[in-house]
Parts: sequence; C-alpha cells; structure tokens
Amino acid sequence: MTRPALDQTLTMENIAALPVSDVRDYIALLKPGVMTLVVFTGAVGLLIAPGYIHPFLALVAIGCIAVASGAAASINMWYDRDIDLHMKRTQNRPIPAGRVPADEALTLGIALSILSVTVMATAINFAAAALLALSIAFYVFVYTMWLKRRTPQNIVIGGAAGAFPPMIGWAAVTGGVDLNSIALFLIIFMWTPPHFWALALFRCGDYAKVGVPMMPVVAGEAATKKQMMIYTILLLPVTLIPYATGLLGVFYAVTAALTGVLFLRHAWRVLRNADDKAPQKMFGFSILYLFVLFGAMVADVWLQGYLA
Repeated sequence: MTRPALDQTLTMENIAALPVSDVRDYIALLKPGVMTLVVFTGAVGLLIAPGYIHPFLALVAIGCIAVASGAAASINMWYDRDIDLHMKRTQNRPIPAGRVPADEALTLGIALSILSVTVMATAINFAAAALLALSIAFYVFVYTMWLKRRTPQNIVIGGAAGAFPPMIGWAAVTGGVDLNSIALFLIIFMWTPPHFWALALFRCGDYAKVGVPMMPVVAGEAATKKQMMIYTILLLPVTLIPYATGLLGVFYAVTAALTGVLFLRHAWRVLRNADDKAPQKMFGFSILYLFVLFGAMVADVWLQGYLA
C-alpha cells in the first residue's frame, strides 16, 4: 500500500498554531496500556521460572521488557502515522495530533530499543537479550511494516511479538528456552486473534477507511466470528499445557478451565449476536482473562511452595 504524504508546507502562522507537546505525549508514544500487560506477563515468566535471580536483577529485566515494549510502540506510531490520522480510535495520538514530531518518535524508539537490549545482555544474559531483540524486530518489521497492511492474517502471525515477554522473563532466570516457556508463548499467541478481532469487529469501519485488511474487512463479520470461536476453543487445551508438564498444579488448572469456559461463552455470544455489544464485552473480558490466567500461575507456584 502506498503511504500517503502527510507533510504539509508550514508557515509561521500554522507553526505557531501547532499543539505544544509535554512529557505525557512522549509517555503516550510508549502505549502504557499495552505495556502494562506486556510487563505483567513478562514478570510472571520470570517469577515462575525454576532457579534464582537476584531481586535487583529481576527488576532490571522487567524494566528492560517495559522499555523494549515502549520502544516498539513508538516506532509503530511513527510508521502508522498516516493511517492513525484518519482513524477515530487513533487520530488523537501524539503524532497525528501534531504534538510530537514523527522523527522524534522514531529516534526515541530506536534509542530505547538499543538501550533495553544492551542492558539486558550486559546485566542479565544473552538469551534474554536475543529474545528481547527478536520481539522488537518482529513487532516492527514483521507485523507493523510487512503484515499489517497486506494480509488479514496480520494479527495471527504478528501476534507472536506480544507472546515473547513471558519467554523473555523465563530466559532471564534460566538462561534459555524450554517446553514450559514455549507453552507460555503459545497461550498468548492463541489468545491474540480472538482478543484483537473482537476489537476489529466494532472498529471495522476505521480499518476499512484506511485500507488495513483486518479479518472483518476482508472476510466479513460472520467468518471472523467463526474463526474467533475456533481460536478460543483451541486456546483452552493450550492453557492446560503447564499443568500437563507439571510446571503448575491444580489451582492453576481449575482457574484456566473456568476462565476458559467464560471466554468461550463470550465467543459464543459474539457468534450469535449481530450488534457491537458482544464484541466489546469480549474484548474487555479478554484482557481481564489474561491477567487472571497469568496471575493464577504465580499464585499456584506460591501455593505449591507453601504446601511443600
């Protein structure tokens, strides 16, 4: 897709009329809402991994995950500034709103990317740093620049970027990757399509207007809802892998099963209803679902240690 030109000739009058940026705009570039979930899942991976890491180094590792998440988000906003300008959900972001110059967002993203990976490699280990670098590159180059504007499978493949944090946290402690950390990756990977397509269903008009081929725009709402149901069904057994491997116990398994059934219930309501309320409710629940699921992992490990 050809990127429309955004730059316009600036006169002294319209330069004076440009909004003034402040620190909150630069924080907004980092997508703090998304960062919260990324940091949380990364911290869970670190907390449930076998082995020991000094508390200070644990905080450093989690900080690197947070900074890397913000870095990728800032570069994403720089690249998507043309379509963000025309979408209701994103038109008030700092760049399209004129509060932050695009080149500053790009510079910030690159600088934070280098900083986060360098600190992770120096203070923690190279395995965690490599995964961190891979997650940034995947989100920026694979999802944002390659897939997002070319295929309705963008969020399926590109969603892998958001699934790396628990693997990174795990690697920070263990120095590597194993079946259990891959299971944590797969949980978020399978969760992402129904989560994001729920958003796309009630924001379909925005994506269609800017030519982004999200699943509802290309395949239609009915096909999207069916695929959401399929991914939600497949997600349930995937969430039970940590129990099957012996990493987590009964408390986690019961929580995963119960919350999984509730998630399926939302997917069923989306499938059976034509209005926007069901997708909106599913989108909101999907965020709570992931927080509860990963929170149950930490609680289960704590209970196992307490009862041992």
